[in-house]
Amino acid sequence: MGRLLKELMKDILTKEELDKLYSGLDIIGDIAIFKVPDELSKYKSVIGERIISRLKNVKSVWCQVGPVSGEYRIRELEHVAGDNRSVTIYKEHGCIFKVDITRVYFSPRLSAERLRIAKLVEEGETVFNMFAGVGTYSIIVAKKKRNVKVYSSEINPDAYSLMIENIRLNKVEGKVIPLFGDSSKHAEDLKGTVDRVIMPLPEKAKEFLPKALLTLKKGGWIHYYTHIPYGKGEDPIEKAKAEVLGLKVVFGRVVREVGPRLAQVVLDLRAD
Repeated sequence: MGRLLKELMKDILTKEELDKLYSGLDIIGDIAIFKVPDELSKYKSVIGERIISRLKNVKSVWCQVGPVSGEYRIRELEHVAGDNRSVTIYKEHGCIFKVDITRVYFSPRLSAERLRIAKLVEEGETVFNMFAGVGTYSIIVAKKKRNVKVYSSEINPDAYSLMIENIRLNKVEGKVIPLFGDSSKHAEDLKGTVDRVIMPLPEKAKEFLPKALLTLKKGGWIHYYTHIPYGKGEDPIEKAKAEVLGLKVVFGRVVREVGPRLAQVVLDLRAD
C-alpha cells in the first residue's frame, strides 16, 4: 500500500513525525494492520480512527506492537480502532481465504509471488507445500490448474483448521491434501514422489532443505524462500545462493524488503 499511511496522516503529524512514520499498511479483507516506531506510539488510536474514516472498506484496525515471533511466526498485534475482530475473509486471484490475524501469519504482500508459482506449476504435477499456513499457495495452485495434487503441510493447529475450511470454501477437496504436523515427517512419507516443493517460510527454509530434496523426483523443482541481510553494494540474491551450494539455481529475485537491509529472496532450484 505504498505511502498510503503517510498520506492519511499528513495533516495531523508534523513533517518530522511523518518522516519517522512507516509508510506500509497491510489490508487483509476488511482488516488493516500498521506499525509505528516507539516514539509515535501515542498516535496509534489516532491513526486507527483515521484509517477507519478514510478507507470505507476497512472495519477493524490493528497495530503491530512486536515482532513476528514464536514457533508459529505470529505477529504481536493490538486492536486500536473499529470492530474488535481478528477474523476476516480475504480474496486473491479468484480464491477466498478465511484468516485470523492473531492466530496465523498472513501477508497480502506475497500476492504476486503466489500467482507466479501457480503459473509455473504444470498440469499433472504433484506439489508439496511444506509450510502451508491457511492454504494460500496451495489453493491458488489448485484453482489455477485442473489436474494437480498439492500436499499441504502445516504445524500450527489454528492455521490447519483454517486451511481445512478454505479448501472447502474454494471447492478444491481432493486436489489439496491437508497434512497436520511437522513437514519433516511428511517429507519422509512423500519420499521421491514430488515434482515441486514450495518452502514459503524463510526462517526455516535452510534447515528443511534436505527434507525438501528427499521428496523430489529427478528433475523436480524447489521454490526456496529466505531472508538475507545485506550491506551496501551487496547483492542479496548472490548471498542467498550461498545457502544452496551444489544446487542448480534457475531463477532468483528479491520478493520484498522486510526490514532495513533485509530482503526476502526466492530461488527457483532444479534437482538434476
